Amino acid sequence: MKTFDAKIITNQSVSTRYWQITLDASILDMPVQPGQFFHIQCGDAWKNPLRRPLSIYHYNQELRTLEFLYLVKGTGTQQLTLKKKGDTLNLIGPLGQGFTLPEQGALLLVARGVGVATLHALAREARSENKCVHVIISARTPEDLLTVEMLTHIGATVHTVTDEEGTSSVESVRRLSEKLIREEGISAIYTCGSRRLSKLVQELADEYQLKGELATEAHMACGIGDCYACACTIRKGNQLKTVRVCTDGPVFPISQAVLQ
Repeated sequence: MKTFDAKIITNQSVSTRYWQITLDASILDMPVQPGQFFHIQCGDAWKNPLRRPLSIYHYNQELRTLEFLYLVKGTGTQQLTLKKKGDTLNLIGPLGQGFTLPEQGALLLVARGVGVATLHALAREARSENKCVHVIISARTPEDLLTVEMLTHIGATVHTVTDEEGTSSVESVRRLSEKLIREEGISAIYTCGSRRLSKLVQELADEYQLKGELATEAHMACGIGDCYACACTIRKGNQLKTVRVCTDGPVFPISQAVLQ
C-alpha cells in the first residue's frame, strides 16, 4: 500500500450512468491483484473529505496505467466526472484482499451493474493463464451492459441478461448458470454487484461443490482498517465474526457470506 499522485490520461462517459477513467500509474511499484481497490480523493477535500473506494477494472503493467469504471451516484463521483486529462488525483492503494484462481477448470463470473468492473480484472487474469471464462452480466437495460466487447475481445464468453428484456430474474440466471456448470466444466464461481445474485451464487457453489468468491461493496471512511465504518459479518464454521471489508476483504469465500 502506498499514497501517490497519478495524472489523468482519459476520463469519459461510457453510458448515461457510468464513466471510465485511466490514470498514469508509473510511480506504482508493487503488484496489483484483481479484486483489490484504490481509495481515491475525487474532488475538493473540504467539500468531500472522504475518499471513494474504486475497484480495479484493469491494471496494465506494461503501460503502467490504472483503469476504473465508476457509477456516477453522489457528490464525490459527480466531482470526479469534472476531472480532465492532465489533472492529478491522489490515491491510496492497492488495498484489500484479491481473488484467487482455481488450479484447473473453467470460471463462471456473475456480475450486476458496475460489479462487472471488479470481475473484468479477474477475467483478464484468468485469460492470461489461458483459462476458460464465462461471464453472466446483468443490468437494468442493454445500454447499462458494461465491458461486453472488451471481455469478448480477450476471449471470454459473455452472456447478457437485462431487466428491460425480462431475462434477469434469479430463476433465469439460475437456469443459465446450471447449464454452464454442467456443460462447460465450471470449477469456480465468482460474483459482485447484487445481493440476490450473491445468494444464488452461494447456493450454486454449495450445491455443485464449487470454489466460490464474493467481492463485497461497502461505504468506507479510512479504507485502511482503522475506522471500522465498513465492518460486515461473515460466518466461520458455526460462529459469526465481524470483519472489515477494506482489509479482510473485499473478496471473501462465498461460503462465509451472511446474506439476507
